[in-house]
Amino acid sequence: MPNYVIGDIQGCYVTLQRLLKKISFQPDADYLWLVGDLVNRGPRSLEALRWAKSLGSPLRMVLGNHDLHLLARAAGMASPKPGDTLEPVLKAPDCAELLEWLRRLPLLFQEGEFGMVHAGVHPDWSWEEASLRARRAEEVLQGAHWREGLGTLNNTLFPKRKKTAEEKELRQTLRIFTRIRMCGKDGEPDFDYKGPPDQGPYDLKPWFSFPQRQKDNLSLLVGHWAALGLWMRPKLIAVDTGCVWGKTLTAVRLEDRKVFQESYRD
Repeated sequence: MPNYVIGDIQGCYVTLQRLLKKISFQPDADYLWLVGDLVNRGPRSLEALRWAKSLGSPLRMVLGNHDLHLLARAAGMASPKPGDTLEPVLKAPDCAELLEWLRRLPLLFQEGEFGMVHAGVHPDWSWEEASLRARRAEEVLQGAHWREGLGTLNNTLFPKRKKTAEEKELRQTLRIFTRIRMCGKDGEPDFDYKGPPDQGPYDLKPWFSFPQRQKDNLSLLVGHWAALGLWMRPKLIAVDTGCVWGKTLTAVRLEDRKVFQESYRD
Protein backbone atom coordinates (compact mmCIF):
# COMPACT_ATOMS: atom_id res chain seq x y z
CA MET A 1 0.00 0.00 0.00
CA PRO A 2 1.74 3.21 -1.16
CA ASN A 3 2.32 6.06 1.28
CA TYR A 4 2.30 9.67 0.03
CA VAL A 5 3.32 12.73 2.03
CA ILE A 6 1.74 16.00 0.87
CA GLY A 7 2.87 19.52 1.71
CA ASP A 8 0.95 22.44 3.19
CA ILE A 9 -2.49 22.54 1.54
CA GLN A 10 -3.78 25.73 3.21
CA GLY A 11 -7.22 25.61 1.65
CA CYS A 12 -5.95 24.97 -1.91
CA TYR A 13 -8.55 22.26 -2.36
CA VAL A 14 -8.80 22.37 -6.16
CA THR A 15 -5.04 21.95 -6.51
CA LEU A 16 -5.14 19.11 -3.98
CA GLN A 17 -7.77 17.21 -5.93
CA ARG A 18 -5.77 17.57 -9.13
CA LEU A 19 -2.67 16.27 -7.35
CA LEU A 20 -4.59 13.30 -5.93
CA LYS A 21 -5.73 12.48 -9.45
CA LYS A 22 -2.14 12.70 -10.68
CA ILE A 23 -0.95 10.16 -8.11
CA SER A 24 -4.04 7.98 -8.73
CA PHE A 25 -4.88 8.08 -5.04
CA GLN A 26 -7.10 5.20 -3.92
CA PRO A 27 -8.55 5.61 -0.39
CA ASP A 28 -8.95 1.87 0.01
CA ALA A 29 -5.35 1.13 -1.01
CA ASP A 30 -3.13 4.14 -0.23
CA TYR A 31 -2.12 6.20 2.80
CA LEU A 32 -1.82 9.98 2.89
CA TRP A 33 0.53 11.79 5.26
CA LEU A 34 -0.38 15.48 5.62
CA VAL A 35 2.20 17.70 7.31
CA GLY A 36 -0.35 20.17 8.68
CA ASP A 37 -1.62 23.62 7.71
CA LEU A 38 -4.64 22.11 6.04
CA VAL A 39 -6.41 25.48 6.26
CA ASN A 40 -6.10 29.26 5.85
CA ARG A 41 -4.97 31.79 3.28
CA GLY A 42 -6.20 29.60 0.44
CA PRO A 43 -9.75 29.84 -0.93
CA ARG A 44 -11.35 26.57 0.20
CA SER A 45 -10.43 25.68 3.77
CA LEU A 46 -13.91 24.38 4.53
CA GLU A 47 -13.83 21.92 1.64
CA ALA A 48 -10.33 20.78 2.63
CA LEU A 49 -11.42 20.17 6.22
CA ARG A 50 -14.50 18.22 5.23
CA TRP A 51 -12.48 16.13 2.78
CA ALA A 52 -9.75 15.27 5.31
CA LYS A 53 -12.27 14.40 8.02
CA SER A 54 -14.08 12.06 5.62
CA LEU A 55 -10.93 10.07 4.77
CA GLY A 56 -10.78 8.05 7.95
CA SER A 57 -8.08 5.38 8.27
CA PRO A 58 -5.99 6.29 5.16
CA LEU A 59 -5.10 9.65 6.76
CA ARG A 60 -2.07 10.46 8.87
CA MET A 61 -1.98 14.16 9.74
CA VAL A 62 -0.37 16.50 12.27
CA LEU A 63 -1.43 19.97 13.36
CA GLY A 64 0.23 23.05 11.87
CA ASN A 65 0.30 26.65 13.04
CA HIS A 66 -2.63 27.65 10.81
CA ASP A 67 -4.68 24.75 12.14
CA LEU A 68 -3.94 25.92 15.69
CA HIS A 69 -4.86 29.46 14.65
CA LEU A 70 -8.25 28.25 13.45
CA LEU A 71 -8.84 26.51 16.77
CA ALA A 72 -7.71 29.59 18.67
CA ARG A 73 -10.04 31.80 16.62
CA ALA A 74 -12.96 29.50 17.40
CA ALA A 75 -11.99 29.47 21.09
CA GLY A 76 -11.84 33.25 21.29
CA MET A 77 -8.11 33.10 22.00
CA ALA A 78 -6.90 34.77 18.80
CA SER A 79 -7.93 37.69 16.61
CA PRO A 80 -8.19 37.57 12.81
CA LYS A 81 -4.91 38.12 10.99
CA PRO A 82 -4.42 39.80 7.60
CA GLY A 83 -4.92 37.15 4.94
CA ASP A 84 -7.12 34.87 7.04
CA THR A 85 -9.73 32.97 5.01
CA LEU A 86 -11.32 31.10 7.91
CA GLU A 87 -14.77 32.71 8.04
CA PRO A 88 -16.48 30.02 5.89
CA VAL A 89 -15.27 27.40 8.39
CA LEU A 90 -16.28 29.40 11.46
CA LYS A 91 -19.76 30.04 10.01
CA ALA A 92 -20.35 26.53 8.66
CA PRO A 93 -23.23 24.50 10.17
CA ASP A 94 -20.81 21.65 10.87
CA CYS A 95 -18.08 23.92 12.32
CA ALA A 96 -18.21 22.42 15.83
CA GLU A 97 -17.94 18.88 14.46
CA LEU A 98 -15.02 19.80 12.20
CA LEU A 99 -13.11 21.58 14.96
CA GLU A 100 -13.70 18.72 17.39
CA TRP A 101 -12.10 16.40 14.84
CA LEU A 102 -9.24 18.83 14.15
CA ARG A 103 -8.19 19.38 17.76
CA ARG A 104 -7.86 15.64 18.32
CA LEU A 105 -5.15 15.31 15.68
CA PRO A 106 -1.57 14.79 16.93
CA LEU A 107 1.33 17.22 16.88
CA LEU A 108 3.79 14.40 16.22
CA PHE A 109 3.23 11.11 14.43
CA GLN A 110 5.50 8.12 13.92
CA GLU A 111 5.00 4.94 11.97
CA GLY A 112 7.84 2.63 11.05
CA GLU A 113 10.90 4.50 9.81
CA PHE A 114 9.05 7.80 9.36
CA GLY A 115 8.24 10.54 11.85
CA MET A 116 6.16 13.61 11.06
CA VAL A 117 5.77 17.08 12.58
CA HIS A 118 4.62 20.28 10.93
CA ALA A 119 7.72 22.48 11.19
CA GLY A 120 10.50 20.63 12.98
CA VAL A 121 12.03 19.53 16.26
CA HIS A 122 14.16 21.51 18.73
CA PRO A 123 17.90 20.89 18.12
CA ASP A 124 18.39 19.81 21.74
CA TRP A 125 15.49 17.37 21.97
CA SER A 126 15.88 13.66 21.38
CA TRP A 127 13.03 12.03 19.49
CA GLU A 128 11.94 10.44 22.76
CA GLU A 129 11.73 13.81 24.49
CA ALA A 130 9.92 15.32 21.52
CA SER A 131 7.38 12.49 21.64
CA LEU A 132 6.78 12.97 25.38
CA ARG A 133 6.33 16.71 24.94
CA ALA A 134 3.92 16.12 22.08
CA ARG A 135 1.80 13.72 24.13
CA ARG A 136 1.58 16.20 27.04
CA ALA A 137 0.55 19.02 24.70
CA GLU A 138 -1.98 16.80 22.93
CA GLU A 139 -3.57 15.91 26.25
CA VAL A 140 -4.23 19.61 26.80
CA LEU A 141 -5.55 20.25 23.28
CA GLN A 142 -7.83 17.24 23.46
CA GLY A 143 -9.00 17.91 27.01
CA ALA A 144 -11.60 20.10 28.66
CA HIS A 145 -9.23 23.08 28.98
CA TRP A 146 -8.11 23.21 25.36
CA ARG A 147 -9.22 26.83 24.96
CA GLU A 148 -7.03 27.99 27.81
CA GLY A 149 -4.18 25.90 26.43
CA LEU A 150 -4.34 27.69 23.09
CA GLY A 151 -4.40 30.97 24.99
CA THR A 152 -0.75 30.38 25.97
CA LEU A 153 0.21 31.19 22.37
CA ASN A 154 -1.17 34.73 22.71
CA ASN A 155 1.04 36.97 24.82
CA THR A 156 -1.57 39.73 24.87
CA LEU A 157 -3.96 37.59 26.92
CA PHE A 158 -3.71 37.84 30.70
CA PRO A 159 -0.49 39.94 30.44
CA LYS A 160 -0.24 40.50 34.21
CA ARG A 161 -0.67 36.87 35.18
CA LYS A 162 2.50 34.86 35.57
CA LYS A 163 2.45 31.68 33.50
CA THR A 164 2.87 28.36 35.25
CA ALA A 165 5.70 25.99 34.33
CA GLU A 166 3.18 23.80 32.52
CA GLU A 167 1.88 26.76 30.49
CA LYS A 168 5.41 27.78 29.53
CA GLU A 169 6.21 24.25 28.39
CA LEU A 170 2.99 24.02 26.39
CA ARG A 171 3.70 27.33 24.64
CA GLN A 172 7.23 26.26 23.79
CA THR A 173 6.15 22.85 22.55
CA LEU A 174 3.43 24.24 20.29
CA ARG A 175 5.72 26.92 18.86
CA ILE A 176 8.58 24.49 18.17
CA PHE A 177 6.51 21.83 16.45
CA THR A 178 4.52 24.28 14.33
CA ARG A 179 6.83 27.25 13.69
CA ILE A 180 10.54 26.43 13.98
CA ARG A 181 12.83 27.21 11.03
CA MET A 182 16.19 28.69 12.01
CA CYS A 183 18.12 28.58 15.28
CA GLY A 184 21.05 30.36 16.82
CA LYS A 185 24.35 28.63 17.46
CA ASP A 186 23.11 27.69 20.94
CA GLY A 187 20.08 25.99 19.42
CA GLU A 188 17.64 28.68 20.52
CA PRO A 189 14.93 29.09 17.84
CA ASP A 190 14.53 32.33 15.92
CA PHE A 191 10.91 32.71 14.88
CA ASP A 192 11.36 35.86 12.79
CA TYR A 193 13.39 34.80 9.76
CA LYS A 194 11.31 33.06 7.08
CA GLY A 195 13.51 33.22 3.99
CA PRO A 196 15.83 30.66 2.36
CA PRO A 197 18.33 29.16 4.81
CA ASP A 198 21.36 30.19 2.76
CA GLN A 199 20.29 33.84 2.80
CA GLY A 200 19.65 34.14 6.52
CA PRO A 201 21.69 35.96 9.18
CA TYR A 202 25.20 34.56 9.62
CA ASP A 203 24.52 33.43 13.18
CA LEU A 204 21.46 31.33 12.31
CA LYS A 205 21.21 27.88 10.75
CA PRO A 206 18.36 25.44 10.01
CA TRP A 207 17.00 23.40 12.91
CA PHE A 208 17.72 20.17 11.04
CA SER A 209 21.45 20.87 10.65
CA PHE A 210 22.29 20.44 14.36
CA PRO A 211 24.10 17.27 15.54
CA GLN A 212 21.18 15.91 17.60
CA ARG A 213 18.98 15.76 14.53
CA GLN A 214 21.53 13.61 12.73
CA LYS A 215 21.17 11.01 15.49
CA ASP A 216 17.49 10.37 14.77
CA ASN A 217 16.91 6.87 13.39
CA LEU A 218 13.98 8.21 11.42
CA SER A 219 13.21 10.07 8.23
CA LEU A 220 11.38 13.21 9.32
CA LEU A 221 8.52 14.55 7.21
CA VAL A 222 7.88 18.29 7.57
CA GLY A 223 6.35 21.31 5.88
CA HIS A 224 5.91 24.94 7.00
CA TRP A 225 8.98 26.46 5.31
CA ALA A 226 7.91 27.56 1.83
CA ALA A 227 11.19 29.38 1.22
CA LEU A 228 13.06 26.12 1.84
CA GLY A 229 10.95 24.36 -0.76
CA LEU A 230 11.31 20.69 -1.59
CA TRP A 231 14.27 19.45 0.45
CA MET A 232 15.11 15.76 0.36
CA ARG A 233 17.88 14.21 2.40
CA PRO A 234 18.30 10.68 3.85
CA LYS A 235 16.74 11.76 7.17
CA LEU A 236 14.51 14.63 6.03
CA ILE A 237 11.77 15.24 3.48
CA ALA A 238 10.44 18.82 3.50
CA VAL A 239 7.46 19.34 1.22
CA ASP A 240 6.10 22.88 1.59
CA THR A 241 6.52 24.22 -1.93
CA GLY A 242 4.39 27.35 -1.56
CA CYS A 243 1.14 26.30 -3.17
CA VAL A 244 -0.86 29.01 -1.43
CA TRP A 245 1.62 31.57 -2.80
CA GLY A 246 0.80 30.53 -6.36
CA LYS A 247 3.52 27.91 -6.73
CA THR A 248 3.04 24.12 -6.46
CA LEU A 249 1.59 21.46 -4.19
CA THR A 250 3.94 18.52 -3.74
CA ALA A 251 3.49 14.83 -2.96
CA VAL A 252 6.34 12.39 -2.36
CA ARG A 253 5.82 8.63 -2.47
CA LEU A 254 7.71 7.37 0.55
CA GLU A 255 8.54 3.94 -0.81
CA ASP A 256 10.76 5.28 -3.62
CA ARG A 257 10.79 9.06 -2.98
CA LYS A 258 9.23 9.78 -6.34
CA VAL A 259 8.01 13.39 -6.53
CA PHE A 260 4.66 14.53 -7.92
CA GLN A 261 3.71 18.20 -8.25
CA GLU A 262 0.68 20.20 -9.29
CA SER A 263 0.66 23.93 -10.06
CA TYR A 264 -1.72 26.13 -8.08
CA ARG A 265 -5.33 26.30 -9.23
CA ASP A 266 -8.11 28.18 -7.45
